[in-house]
Amino acid sequence: MNPDKEQAMAKTLTFAAVHMGVAFAVGYALTGSVAVGGALALVEPLVNTVAYHFHEKAWGRWGAARQATTRAHASKNPGKVFETHPGSLMRT
Repeated sequence: MNPDKEQAMAKTLTFAAVHMGVAFAVGYALTGSVAVGGALALVEPLVNTVAYHFHEKAWGRWGAARQATTRAHASKNPGKVFETHPGSLMRT
């Protein structure tokens, strides 16, 4: 397996573990029920973990596309990227 994919999977799994603990604690604190806390600890974080995985993939694609756009603009406008690039943080 690719080291980047392994790191992403490890990050996803540790995030899931922390999220399950928080979900249980909140569910138990609000209801006093171990059953409700346990149900929340299983269902909500599992759904969020799947959503997080796809969010990371989309973020990676969006970030790569944005970097490519910025590089292309920079190669056409050396020294003027910050002054002319749409979305630039610096306007002069």
